[in-house]
Amino acid sequence: MATPVTPAIARPTGPLDGLRWEGSGPPGAADALVAEHLRLLGAQSDGSSGGRFTVTGRDVGEVTTCTTWGGAATDEATVQAATGIMAVHGRRDGAPRGLAVDYAATATGVLAVQGLLAGLLAKARGGGPMAQVEVSAERAGLLAVSQYLAAAGAEEGEAAELAPGGPPFTSADGIVFELETLDPGVWAAFWRALDAPEEAIRRGWRPFQFRYATACAPFPEVLHEAVRAGTWERIQDAARSSGADVCLLGALAERAAEYDGAAPWKLITHDATYTSTRATTDDLPLAGFTVLEAGRRIQAPLAAHVLGLLGAEVIRIEPPGGDPLRGMPPACSGISARWLALNRGKKAVEVDIKSPSDRERLREMAAGADVFLHNWAPGKAAQLGLDHEDLAAANPSLVYAYTSGWAGRLPDAPMGTDFMVQARTGVGEAVRASDEAPAPSLMTLLDVLGGLLGAEAVLAGLLLRERTQCGVRVDSSLLGAADVLTAHARARVAQGLDPRRPAGFRRPLRTADGWIALADHAAIPYDMRELSTEQAMERLRDRGLPAVPVVTDLADLLSAGPISRDAHGAPAVPTPWSFA
Repeated sequence: MATPVTPAIARPTGPLDGLRWEGSGPPGAADALVAEHLRLLGAQSDGSSGGRFTVTGRDVGEVTTCTTWGGAATDEATVQAATGIMAVHGRRDGAPRGLAVDYAATATGVLAVQGLLAGLLAKARGGGPMAQVEVSAERAGLLAVSQYLAAAGAEEGEAAELAPGGPPFTSADGIVFELETLDPGVWAAFWRALDAPEEAIRRGWRPFQFRYATACAPFPEVLHEAVRAGTWERIQDAARSSGADVCLLGALAERAAEYDGAAPWKLITHDATYTSTRATTDDLPLAGFTVLEAGRRIQAPLAAHVLGLLGAEVIRIEPPGGDPLRGMPPACSGISARWLALNRGKKAVEVDIKSPSDRERLREMAAGADVFLHNWAPGKAAQLGLDHEDLAAANPSLVYAYTSGWAGRLPDAPMGTDFMVQARTGVGEAVRASDEAPAPSLMTLLDVLGGLLGAEAVLAGLLLRERTQCGVRVDSSLLGAADVLTAHARARVAQGLDPRRPAGFRRPLRTADGWIALADHAAIPYDMRELSTEQAMERLRDRGLPAVPVVTDLADLLSAGPISRDAHGAPAVPTPWSFA
């Protein structure tokens, strides 16, 4: 009698390959994004719809994720108003201003997929139930402004002025562009090439440098006058001679024409001998995992912070003497409040990556880690002998994650920083309504969203490793974040429609003592400027019109909301997921 042949089980090529999802219930806050990311990660839909997404598979069981608006908010506009997004985005203009893109909903969708991946990973490791994950847009919005909230609750005042002003710039021949440099010497050389006054150059550097932290840059108006006196050709010459980067504001139609349809992350497996570790009894899905993070500024540190919130042990690689941003004011208990917003709870190890012996020590650390995450400049990891191939030789089952600016997809691109990526990809056009001049937001939209997508990619890599016993390389980028954020606007371009939202879209209404924001579908019933905010809200409630007061002082959120204080006394936003 012939021995039955057991059919071979195909190895998954994506983290959700072979799994199915179904939708149910009422709509959520980010249904389209969640569905699209499940598709990109390999899951198959059964054709149903709804705001609750249930993913099932033989080796991972069943996990459900859903999104809500949360609190008093009912849609994107009211979430932006209630969480301080309008206040931060509007700082350059001197008044709260809504983002015309669905920023809070986008972040919510990414967080929901993160929670789902984390729950599936815990189940695949034999962990606890974690069968349901919920994310509210309100908490996603608070996480998005967490650095600004931390600064508002610090023991000392801001290090730079919070006042209207900032890029972009306009040349004599009408070219609107962004400028970037991280070097004060380059900054000075650029402006000297345009004959700007020395005093203005000196006074302009600090607000320009701090715009990432404050979302405004009130540098001297004479600097704007200096570029308005020069042609675009002259400005480009000044940039080349000084080493500065300039980037003209690209249109959404241009980005739509070159968009290659790539996912916001890329996962590549290689053979390994990974043996799954069983989950602990901890309530958090990443308990037992170790993440090494060599991150700078926002993108990679936020990605690692998210993984830490999910239970991973995060070990932060810092230069000798520690991360200089620890001392960036304002401070809480002597430590930068903004730094704590991204790095609280992490362990720190000082490593001199210029030293061969310290680089070898870092390889030894990677040999015992689950994830190595960095956002170094392009090519730096390879130069240091710390690229994926180098660390995989020490740990074949490593999930090696690189969060970059451009992911190597635009070879002619400028420096890969938040505002330059916004400028190049049409985000500056998408965030403003049709009656406003395009301008990138000075809120770090892409650094934050890029960090969230980086964490999502790492979770996808960990789940793929669990299901294939392979090591994984993961790449994500600010470019990917820009494409996710502008997906709906690019879709309107493809349909031959105006990609921008109509005049006045999400513009809050003035009251006698503040501002209110109506839901996107609500019509303005009358002039509010002679009514107090409380009176205006009462009248709107009587008419059944959804609206919320606009938070204009982030400190108000610290005394009335879910925000707590950490051991240093710094504000800490709540964890965005609820697991059941």
